[in-house]
Amino acid sequence: MSLVLTLVVGKDDGDDRSQKGQRHSSSAPVTRSPSPVSGSPTPSPSPSAPPAGYELHDDGEGFRVAVPEGWTRATVPSEYGMAVVNFRSPDREHRLQVYEVSEASPEASFDLYLSDQTAKPRGFEQLGLTNLDEGDFTGSRLEYLADTIRNEPDVGTWHVYDERFVAADGKIYALAAYGPDADGREDELELLTTALAWFCPPGMNCDPAGNAALD
Repeated sequence: MSLVLTLVVGKDDGDDRSQKGQRHSSSAPVTRSPSPVSGSPTPSPSPSAPPAGYELHDDGEGFRVAVPEGWTRATVPSEYGMAVVNFRSPDREHRLQVYEVSEASPEASFDLYLSDQTAKPRGFEQLGLTNLDEGDFTGSRLEYLADTIRNEPDVGTWHVYDERFVAADGKIYALAAYGPDADGREDELELLTTALAWFCPPGMNCDPAGNAALD
């Protein structure tokens, strides 16, 4: 599906941002970046290194993020901005998705997604939509359930946190964490918040305190 219909090429059944029928353009293990330097779009500063079990990843699309060790990476084309990047656990039951948002604000992006104009995954159930604006940070977080996620295994009900925010470069990005609802919801929240704490947008130099400067 496309959580934002204007985001990626093609319109599908609403449960992935991938181009319909598009195979992943790459699939490779995520590797640790050479130095633990990163930034955070969140108001609070990041620690000096990601938590145990996570590693820093300097992505080919230009951003930096923390992801669980041993996960694989795949991309699909996008109509807007960088390619959509998916990180998956070895069993493919958890996924972190990173992409650039085309709408003018996080709020506008979710307004479009939650409208009748945008197809939703089968069994879509909205659990909450939270405005996270605080200080210099602008963002919103959607939490929902879905029966299926296209191109992903049948895990029963999927649980998703989808956060869209204004990063240090002034552009709007989305990070979405997916996993089975049956194993609880804290793992998706941890995945999302850890990725957010270490996210550094393309073209920026970010330090552990979340400060950024243009290259």
